[in-house]
Amino acid sequence: MTQRRDFLLHAAALGGAILLPVMAGAQGSFPSKTVRIVVPLAPGGAADLTARTIAQAISGPLGQSVIVENKPGAGGVIAGEYVARAEPDGHTMLLVSSGTAVSEALFKKLPFDTLKDFAPVSELATFNLALVVADNSRFKNLNELLAYARENPGKLNIGTPQLGTTQHLAAELFKSTAGIDAQIVPFNGTPALINALRGQQVDVGLDIVGPLMGQISGKALRPLALLGDKTEAKLPGVPLARETGGPLANFNAASWNGLAVPAKTPQAAIDRLNKAINEALNQPEVKQKLTELTLHPGGSTPQQLGQRLASDIKRWGGVIERANIPKQ
Repeated sequence: MTQRRDFLLHAAALGGAILLPVMAGAQGSFPSKTVRIVVPLAPGGAADLTARTIAQAISGPLGQSVIVENKPGAGGVIAGEYVARAEPDGHTMLLVSSGTAVSEALFKKLPFDTLKDFAPVSELATFNLALVVADNSRFKNLNELLAYARENPGKLNIGTPQLGTTQHLAAELFKSTAGIDAQIVPFNGTPALINALRGQQVDVGLDIVGPLMGQISGKALRPLALLGDKTEAKLPGVPLARETGGPLANFNAASWNGLAVPAKTPQAAIDRLNKAINEALNQPEVKQKLTELTLHPGGSTPQQLGQRLASDIKRWGGVIERANIPKQ
């Protein structure tokens, strides 16, 4: 009986010794299948190209394919709801951005809570907005435009893409910060804004730099100022709006994007993704690709992305309230 008991105890101990490494391997096996990055915009734009660049760069280190799925529509709500309801195992990520913060502040009700239903992973990049005029505009620089606006209250028109976009709210923020009385005119997208500028239907336009570069390079549009805190290598000599000093001395309306996963995703999976993303963003070829898209690559900790998202929701919520923009 004693021999049998000793045998069983020995077998149990041996089994446990074998099982422990197996369990440890199972817990550390993330990712165990294809990782998806869900982009809330159509293919071809800066957000989509950013996601595809990162997907390619992290697939090797993660040891799994990383693919991009585009789910555009409803101000990012479709993509957000899809990821919020995905299995919280780290295999589904959402491309979040300043637009995500705008949606949280702009919509009366969303099918998810942006701060509670997603876990931040890492920032990816920031990108500039610019004030541009037609090449034959009478405004030669930002100071001339501001002087005109102050001398002629209500007469300056600032065109932007759609109502409620980051660009539209950035125009409202610029207007209130600069202390000018100007009309904000939303158009149905960047092409319509460009046509309005070239047709002199509006005095100045405000949009993301990337989509404007073709018109700027072709001398159809002329940039007056950049609205972020970084200059652009492709736009040498174009100043930052904050360089005018005065009320704009600390102005910064740069946009950003990053990646998040469903809440309750294991911290180990978040840490693995964060490490792969930050290492990828330090690769020279990745930096070059993103810089060519007029993006400024830069990773972060999950906590830093969470703080940026929360701060932007509060900031854009204040802009929406001050501008009396109706919630959707």
